[in-house]
Amino acid sequence: MVDGLTKVYGEHRAVDDVTFSVEPGRVTGFLGPNGAGKSTTLRMLCALTRPTSGSALLLGRRYEDIPNPGRTVGVLLDASAQHPGRTGRESLTLSALAMGLDRRRVEEMLELVGLTPAEARRRVGAYSLGMRQRLGIANALLGSPRILLLDEPANGLDPAGIRWMRTLLSDFTSAGGAALLSSHLLREVEVIADDLVVIGRGRIVATGSKEELLATAGTVVRSDDDRALEQALRAQGLEPVPSARGGMVVEAQPVEVGRVAAAHRIPLSELRPSESGGLEERFLELTAADAREGVS
Repeated sequence: MVDGLTKVYGEHRAVDDVTFSVEPGRVTGFLGPNGAGKSTTLRMLCALTRPTSGSALLLGRRYEDIPNPGRTVGVLLDASAQHPGRTGRESLTLSALAMGLDRRRVEEMLELVGLTPAEARRRVGAYSLGMRQRLGIANALLGSPRILLLDEPANGLDPAGIRWMRTLLSDFTSAGGAALLSSHLLREVEVIADDLVVIGRGRIVATGSKEELLATAGTVVRSDDDRALEQALRAQGLEPVPSARGGMVVEAQPVEVGRVAAAHRIPLSELRPSESGGLEERFLELTAADAREGVS
């Protein structure tokens, strides 16, 4: 789907040689700190931003080359970017007409996302953020697409709404759809995602199945001089990653890490096998050098 995708603004590389794929029947979580390049990548996927180089293909085509793209790709990038003067039903009806759909599809989508007839008659400007999210999701699903591109779709939803979102994505992928989901709600991503793509400073820092990335692996090590230890480990071809709890995580056995430290006479204060602390801890480890703010 995405191959060598790059976007440069002046001297700033917002997205740098990003490559990953989203498989049918699976939810792919797209994660990264603020400013990491997630939104720019999504905008390039749906032709709102032109790549500097590389390609972003959906079922083998660029978004702009797909006839009637709403029938193939459902997009929700910003739930607030909806005409405030239209009612919810009017917004969906205009989209349905543009895609050549039967108006009955509008009522089906309103029911699917839980907007009542009274809410559908209200103007979007009077909607809460959660209601706008539901309307945006209805719009994304209106054309019965095979791919969903969703940026923070659970933002503004209450716990019941988040659970509904989880079920909706599960049903969509169970029917063979492919979903790319960008979110800061790491615990929710951990529940729903099958695969993960983690980006930091515009570059992919990890990609793979959720099980692979969260599997227990490697060694936690802490020393009196972590900088010297990091240099020694790298000299041996090992790649230490800063741990969210201090020290480093190294994809090697404790005995191997201990030998490197001993050879360089670096006293260790901690040396133990790594234990998976879930997606939040793994995310913090992978993006420690790139994070600007905390995560949800």
